[in-house]
Amino acid sequence: MAGINEYRKRLLDGLSGEVIEIGAGNGLNFPHYPLEVTRLVAVEPELRLRTLAEDNARNAPLDIEVVDGRAEQLPADDASFDAAVACLTLCSVSDQGAALAELHRILHPGGQLRFFEHVQAESHAMRRVQYVADATFWPLLFGGCHTSRDTQTAITTAGFTITQLEKISFPETRLPFPAATHILGIAERT
Repeated sequence: MAGINEYRKRLLDGLSGEVIEIGAGNGLNFPHYPLEVTRLVAVEPELRLRTLAEDNARNAPLDIEVVDGRAEQLPADDASFDAAVACLTLCSVSDQGAALAELHRILHPGGQLRFFEHVQAESHAMRRVQYVADATFWPLLFGGCHTSRDTQTAITTAGFTITQLEKISFPETRLPFPAATHILGIAERT
């Protein structure tokens, strides 16, 4: 998707220390991680994507450990990471609340959750379109993705405090698109 690398860079800018990324996919974020990240654990449940991520990790500017796992049950100890990254992932996890609770569990107090996610639209008309898409064809066509999730509220419900938030329409299209409303931000584990 044209222009997405700008958002990936902004999502990861300033990260340091030990970081975990959920739903790492094929590793498209890897080139954008700053060198101040001393450890990156990339969690990906899908074998084909995980294999591609392992290949991309070999060419990344830092050492990356790609592991099998699900966001709802992370292979990590309590309070073991400085930051966590969710990039276009919370829309497709089977249990968003459980995934966010796990992220809260594995972060140090004061640790950051960085997120870039498409979310529930602000207009009621587009929300109706999202609900219909989610109930019929969208998750089947797009790997379990749901367009109508209220991820911002879910983040705060999980015990995070959002410290930075930007609402974005991406990609910019002339026609309404169910997955165009995005949020980019930082939340802290309180």
